[in-house]
Amino acid sequence: MTSGRNPVLRTDLVTRVTPRNNWLVTAVALQYAYRIDLRGEVIPPSAFEVKATVGGQTAARTVTRVYPSTTAEVDDRSRPGRPGDRLIIELDPSDSSARAAGTDPLPLDRAYSVRQVADVHTREGEPVLKAGPFASRNDDVITPVVDDFAAGSFTDSAGFELDFRLYQPEGFVRNPQTRKRYPLVVTLHGGGEVADNNMTQLTSNRIAVTFAKPERQRRDPAFVLSPQIPLPRPMDGPDGTDWTDAKVQAALIELIDTFVSEHSRSVDTARLYLVGLSSGGRGIYSLLPKRPDMFAAALPTAGWGDPATMDRITHIPMWADHSVDDPVVPYREGRFGKPGTWTLMNALETAGARVTRGEWPNDLPKAQFEARSRALLRQARNARSHVLFTSYTPGTTPVNPHLAWAQTYENDVVIDWLFEQSR
Repeated sequence: MTSGRNPVLRTDLVTRVTPRNNWLVTAVALQYAYRIDLRGEVIPPSAFEVKATVGGQTAARTVTRVYPSTTAEVDDRSRPGRPGDRLIIELDPSDSSARAAGTDPLPLDRAYSVRQVADVHTREGEPVLKAGPFASRNDDVITPVVDDFAAGSFTDSAGFELDFRLYQPEGFVRNPQTRKRYPLVVTLHGGGEVADNNMTQLTSNRIAVTFAKPERQRRDPAFVLSPQIPLPRPMDGPDGTDWTDAKVQAALIELIDTFVSEHSRSVDTARLYLVGLSSGGRGIYSLLPKRPDMFAAALPTAGWGDPATMDRITHIPMWADHSVDDPVVPYREGRFGKPGTWTLMNALETAGARVTRGEWPNDLPKAQFEARSRALLRQARNARSHVLFTSYTPGTTPVNPHLAWAQTYENDVVIDWLFEQSR
């Protein structure tokens, strides 16, 4: 901690759920006793030294920007910051020590040390912050949006328990007795998030966060319900998956039914949406035929399912996507004897649904990616089609071809389309 006239009162880590690299520590926020005003001066990153100690290993973090602020939040503007009692130290997300979780969240309390190693002055040479020999350790971990989800659990009539996280729209929180009705988005995580931490279904992939982030909630305020499958891993489903496990699926359906019943004044039952990736996509293809009149629309990514059941869901709006070169859930063959998305879309067409298809690279810049999606949507509307299918060209899905969802939930065209759907 710095010495002198303006001591550090607390230190917090600021984390972020990212589209491709999951959950990362992206900044440290120092709170000082008094307001910091640099009078136009920029603090050099070299003025601060940050180290992370996780799992007994200590590694330096790369400081990229430092600026004062009124809140413990990263400022994404090109010229960030304004006078305030906090100092934001941004860190390079590509650092090997940037991760905030493995299978479970990493123990990050007091894991980071921050030391000021050079004095900070205004342009006129007036001292603002003095370097010192002492380091601060973080008191807390702040994860924007994720921290707005309440933690809960539900035990069904058979005694099976599902943990869940719930985001409640601000209008409902301010007035729970409101007669305004909000959509409900149910998110189904992938197989890698089966755990007992009630956290990684939010942080391991950017799925639930998409629907709860402030800019989306301003446009489409909604409840977001994110259950987590517990350990020991249920694997009794007909094809060895989790959301098809009879115990899990029964509890999931009962959880949704109970939530809607308990919030009957506030949930718009004509606007229930089901979204999921990988085994969560499998869960969608399994659940929709069993409850064909429940959901207004679905977003299954990199999933697989039973073609024989597709004739029951031809009426449900759906925007599916899958990487052509997916090695984990093959695009055509799927898993455990159940075919992948390409085959399921063919089955939907055979059953009478009009499927509008498009293929493009999964590493396009956001603007180009959304332009392709917008063109596909225009094509679908012209054809009176409510089922869309995006395929990603081989060799273009970053990190791993299975991670088709990296752009799915960053795609405002797709999310806008979802919220337009109503039964």
